Amino acid sequence: MTKGILGRKVGMTQIFTETGELIPITMIKATPNVILQVKTIKTDGYEAIQVGFEDKREILANKPTKGHVAKANTTPKHFIREFRNVELKDYAVGKEIKVDIFKAGDIVDITGTSKGKGFQGAIKRHKQARGPMSHGSRYHRRPGSMGPVAPNRVFKNKRLPGRMGGSCVTIQNLKVVRVDDKHNVILIKGNIPGAKKSLISIKSAVKAAK
Repeated sequence: MTKGILGRKVGMTQIFTETGELIPITMIKATPNVILQVKTIKTDGYEAIQVGFEDKREILANKPTKGHVAKANTTPKHFIREFRNVELKDYAVGKEIKVDIFKAGDIVDITGTSKGKGFQGAIKRHKQARGPMSHGSRYHRRPGSMGPVAPNRVFKNKRLPGRMGGSCVTIQNLKVVRVDDKHNVILIKGNIPGAKKSLISIKSAVKAAK
């Protein structure tokens, strides 16, 4: 069954193992998440838990939000997300989810929002090759052919310049190197999507090798 928690990306560093191997890691600070709602097939049509992360000032929350979190006896939250395919009997409204649900060696999927790059051309955005830069060439960094003459239009999915980054990205099968219960920190091997301080979702891997 799936286990999950929300946190913020702190940054990258590196550690040495007992055998002297250097491992690049990403630090994620995941303060306790509060379960705001337990959804069942009978009431909602599917099974999931709704968790809240990071307290928000009361003045920034409206009445429906305050009433919703009051059931869990907690304060309004900045981020609210759901985790499906969970063992509902292990969760209850108002209960906290902490980093100790994971341990070193676990394989997880990490979801975050990639860094925004703004408006970029086809070469940077889609890794296309450029044309000759000299000898009378008139094709340097342009997208290339727009398609055949007959339809007299540009086909869908043609790779063109546009906004790059700022999209939801999931990296699968990353390894948990260490879990620090005292400081609510999880160390993940390798890099993960997102800028520093961005919201990160950690959950059990769905395609981990058995």
